[in-house]
Amino acid sequence: MGRQLLLTGIFTAFVLLLPLLALVGGPAQMQSQLAENASSQPAQPAAQSQPGDQAPVVAEPESYTLYDRGSGETFTVDARQLARGMLAAEMPPTFHPEALKAQAVAGHTYVSYLRRLREAAGQEGPDLECDAANWQSYTTQEAFYQRYGELADAYWQAICQAADQVSAYLLTYQGQPILAAYCSMSNGQTEDAANVWSAGLPYLTPVESFGDTLAPDYETQVTFTPQELSQAVAAAWPQLTLEGDPSGWLEVAARSPSGYVTQVRLGEGLTVHGKELRAALGLRSADFDLGWDGQVFTFTVRGYGHGVGFSQYGADYMARQGATFDEILAHYYPGSTLAMAAA
Repeated sequence: MGRQLLLTGIFTAFVLLLPLLALVGGPAQMQSQLAENASSQPAQPAAQSQPGDQAPVVAEPESYTLYDRGSGETFTVDARQLARGMLAAEMPPTFHPEALKAQAVAGHTYVSYLRRLREAAGQEGPDLECDAANWQSYTTQEAFYQRYGELADAYWQAICQAADQVSAYLLTYQGQPILAAYCSMSNGQTEDAANVWSAGLPYLTPVESFGDTLAPDYETQVTFTPQELSQAVAAAWPQLTLEGDPSGWLEVAARSPSGYVTQVRLGEGLTVHGKELRAALGLRSADFDLGWDGQVFTFTVRGYGHGVGFSQYGADYMARQGATFDEILAHYYPGSTLAMAAA
């Protein structure tokens, strides 16, 4: 039945998937760019179903295939195991239970989206690549207990309770699982996907995320000497040589409405995206101010991650203010629908 439902909607789904597929080069590359976790202008009001018997139904496979880069093993898990392992790896177990539930739904939906993306592109391979031993995308109960020691029993119970309660849910748009991008924390307002990946989606638009501004290490600073900066820039853009007075080497030229840097002028004649400079310098986000004091460059950075979609620290804040998991998801993915998954 799942295959039939997928085929009936494949054209619509493929139209929605194609821009991002072309942009990032495929599901594996997409995975590395869209999920950045915490264990590492206002949108229109959301129209989302409440959990319950009236929620629409979306087809789901009986199992998912994961490839562990660390061990080289390929294995299969059901939806509940997937939700548990992803949640354990992606969000601290001390977060509020409603935030944990919201993250579990986002992670589950994200992998379901990747699977359909791969199928639409006619590609073979796993549904998710992970490194369980290093807590990348998915981890095991054994690794979890090794990390948390005497606290593991209580923490694992929190993970399982949250994941099990929502493992039957997926977020959808026009009847298909959404690209449920998430990050550790935004700069206080999430970013439009179009400003990060050059392809927008109606449910990945900017929304307020005040709780992020209260998160640990929301604002950080990092410094570079002229030599360090020159070397990092040369590694990323070999055609560019930074010479002369360092005070003229960099300039923020443009920002998105959410405050993230979209254009940086480097040296003479080269303009790069803020996300590219972020990657070259290892900055926590693309919302940064830069200064030069005559000796070092100082980058003041706000948030952590690409800033698109679900914010983990923002979700935890919302939950502690009384929001339920479905309300949190409705906020961060405006226009999405919470659906029941059925094999």
